[in-house]
Amino acid sequence: MTFQEGGSFGGGRVRKGGGGKVAAGGGAVGLLVLAVYLFTGVDLSGVAGGGGGEPQPSGTVGECSAEQANTDRECRLSATIDSLDTYWAAAIPAAGGEFSQPGVFAFTDTVATACGNATKATGPFYCPPDTTIYLDVTFFDQLTQLGAEDGPLAEQYVIAHEYGHHIQHITGVMDQADRQGTGADSDSVRVELQADCYAGLWAGKAATTVDPNTGVTYLEPITQAQLQNALGAAAAVGDDNIQEQSGGGVNPDSWTHGSSEQRERWFTTGYEQGTLEACDTFATDQL
Repeated sequence: MTFQEGGSFGGGRVRKGGGGKVAAGGGAVGLLVLAVYLFTGVDLSGVAGGGGGEPQPSGTVGECSAEQANTDRECRLSATIDSLDTYWAAAIPAAGGEFSQPGVFAFTDTVATACGNATKATGPFYCPPDTTIYLDVTFFDQLTQLGAEDGPLAEQYVIAHEYGHHIQHITGVMDQADRQGTGADSDSVRVELQADCYAGLWAGKAATTVDPNTGVTYLEPITQAQLQNALGAAAAVGDDNIQEQSGGGVNPDSWTHGSSEQRERWFTTGYEQGTLEACDTFATDQL
């Protein structure tokens, strides 16, 4: 998606840092703590002796123009978060909920979090204990290695998906779901597919969401090519595709995120139907 000419995005919202040694309880232990939390929802940080902590920022992403947001990844992250903030700040209260913004941390190489210590190999993730989205923007290069085409909306889909996990956290979905199970119809998969649907929901509304600071819409209307980029990114991170790319057989019983087809379909559901109710992956037997 292309940010609208005339847009301007204030700095300070996205913190950045990392690149140093991980905190106490780090290394392999910290990564294990994080992996267990992300895939099961079980917090082992206390058992493992810390398992992370508050990240230490070295700065923030500064103010960006629309032109910079269209060409620079850190600016695109900051501008996308700005758009997501505005959209969800209206959508959640309209549905009777209470909205709060997530933290956002762009890290380099390594970072300590309340969920454990991460490296860029971990990929983007949302950590409920500190309500923060973490990502190393170089992760987007890996999407092409998994078969996705590079493009801004592909990157924005990933960001919007992680923001979707924050929405699930503040609305209670994270606490209610049994995230310790695996399988094609498990709660773990339902959580991820709902976050995909929320990403599509935002994408479908982003071209009509007005930036209150500038009075212009955040993004130009999505082109078909851009939409295909986002769908390709969703397919690239499907459990079946990742299993095939790793050289192993496809095993639906081990899935935690859903198949490529499911991830594309639920993003499309949010994009086309445009309601929170349409994204209720827990209310259907047809995942």
